[in-house]
Amino acid sequence: MKATCLIVLTALSAAACNTKHDSEPASLAASAATTAGGSASTPRPSGPLASVVHPDLLDPSKAKDRAPDTFQAKFVTTKGDFVVEVHRDWAPNGADRFFNLVKMGFYDDTRFFRAIDGFMVQLGISGDPAVNAKWQNAGIADDPAKQSNKRGYVTFAQRGMPGTRTTQFFINYKDNANLDPTFPAFGQVTQGMDVVDALYKGYGEGAPRGAGPDQGRIQSQGNSYLDANFPKLDGVKQARIVR
Repeated sequence: MKATCLIVLTALSAAACNTKHDSEPASLAASAATTAGGSASTPRPSGPLASVVHPDLLDPSKAKDRAPDTFQAKFVTTKGDFVVEVHRDWAPNGADRFFNLVKMGFYDDTRFFRAIDGFMVQLGISGDPAVNAKWQNAGIADDPAKQSNKRGYVTFAQRGMPGTRTTQFFINYKDNANLDPTFPAFGQVTQGMDVVDALYKGYGEGAPRGAGPDQGRIQSQGNSYLDANFPKLDGVKQARIVR
């Protein structure tokens, strides 16, 4: 079953610049219905598949290394570079998962598929459907929230149930304290927040709430779907642990 990692934002949207976003950073549920009704034929892949470039991504059990107490991950994107500094004591399970995903190359050639001005930007669905199929149910145990979702803070998305943080994360564009009880931040952007601010936001909220990408179709069709239907999306070229 496909899932949708929304950051469930109902309460938050009302406060965010009077803009209506009634979903949270979530991971794949609302889109499941859209996917089932699905559309059109799947476009051809637009580049090398992640499972070919990084074959270990087909085995989530390999994401088992303990993260350093503090480390940095550099994201090279189509708009420039930014650096996320992670503090393991903020959210140990989240920090460990992020460390392993970056190290394994999961975020390479992925898209910022949900970018909402005055709220957050979300990424973390592989461009390779085979990889998505392996990680959809590879959730990690919850962490208690120790840090607020302040501007520039980085947090995993989830499906609104315990143990459903997998690969998707978001970066807060503003202070989103309403998310704190459910979405524990594990790091913050320490360099390049101007790059994060500049990421393309023109498609708005995702389907079915808006005209943006449908998470279920990203899961099942990968970058082929995004590149054919949402060509202006910015993306991650490469993410690596730098320190």
